[in-house]
Amino acid sequence: MKEVGLINRNLAKIVAEQGHQDLLMVVDAGFPIPLGVETIDISLSENKPVVLDVLTELKKFYSVEKMIIAKETKLTNPTLFNKISHVWENITDIEVVDHSELKQISKNVKAVIRTGDFTAYGNVILVSGAGERWYCENKTE
Repeated sequence: MKEVGLINRNLAKIVAEQGHQDLLMVVDAGFPIPLGVETIDISLSENKPVVLDVLTELKKFYSVEKMIIAKETKLTNPTLFNKISHVWENITDIEVVDHSELKQISKNVKAVIRTGDFTAYGNVILVSGAGERWYCENKTE
């Protein structure tokens, strides 16, 4: 029986299937998830869990090189935007797009994790990247 790490079997499977530059999305309770996109619904009730909780847990097991967040998140809920932006401390590449464009990009994600978050525009697309475990004799910038 798995008792450590990501114990949600569907979430653990999705994280294990991510490759370099694959897209994984964490969304609030109301995000219109495109038909056909694999969805892991972990919502329990209002604000349980919230997007930030899921991101904080994912950080332990998932390497991210870029985030895509809606401009409306930054305008409507700047505190959430800042908290999301700083979950992965080493990420400086944060792309801000219109919410309508975020919905278009969501059609290309490998999976969506739906939360119970009722914070407006609480959605983020994570672009997987190589973590610090990768060996590079010479780093190129």
